[in-house]
Amino acid sequence: MTGLELPALAAVAVGACAQAATGMGFSLVAAPALVALLGPQRGVPTVLLLAVLASVLPLSRGWRHARPRDAGRLLVPALLGMPVVAWLVRGVDTRVLAVATGCAVLAGVALLGRGVRWPLLRRPAGAWCAGLASAGLNVVGGVGGPPIGLYAANAGWPGQESRATLHAFFLVQNVATTTAVLGFVLPSWPAVAALVCGAVAGMALAPRLSTGAARTGVLAVSGAGALALIATAVG
Repeated sequence: MTGLELPALAAVAVGACAQAATGMGFSLVAAPALVALLGPQRGVPTVLLLAVLASVLPLSRGWRHARPRDAGRLLVPALLGMPVVAWLVRGVDTRVLAVATGCAVLAGVALLGRGVRWPLLRRPAGAWCAGLASAGLNVVGGVGGPPIGLYAANAGWPGQESRATLHAFFLVQNVATTTAVLGFVLPSWPAVAALVCGAVAGMALAPRLSTGAARTGVLAVSGAGALALIATAVG
């Protein structure tokens, strides 16, 4: 294990903890470090596969609280838009993808951090906008969380239902996106172990941790990671 891998493993553990505690955050935290380390072509599939596990573990305990109908409203546009986006980004310069991924994360961090509330997101069209935007970000950089987080913030779901519904959405989306992204990469065992440790910690913290405090930590780490990703790509 090289020194460069240690920050990436830490990001995987922190991301898994945030995902288990709040329902989102794994890709926002882990994607910048993994894509910077592995490059977009290998890093994005790795993020997606780890994100599947990051949703499966907490959902195995809280699946009864999920809202299938609400998750389905978001999944339909996300899954329909995914193959189109995957086709459009084929052959694009990896440096462009890296910068686009970093900018997408920064934009998501800014919007979520400001607590944006949009009336549009309370309408059926809002679910389509959020799902399509999430599909684009997920294919480009494995960071489809910000649009879904904005939608969930407007929905007013109770804590347990919000976490379980987000886990269900990201699980299905990431499984589907993995099949559409070329360059399948099996995550390393250290990465899987770091994820499991983080998820276990997050599941233990979920009943006690303030959602606002967890979200603030996720956004701070995500912003720093996105800036590092952009700097690596343009450096």
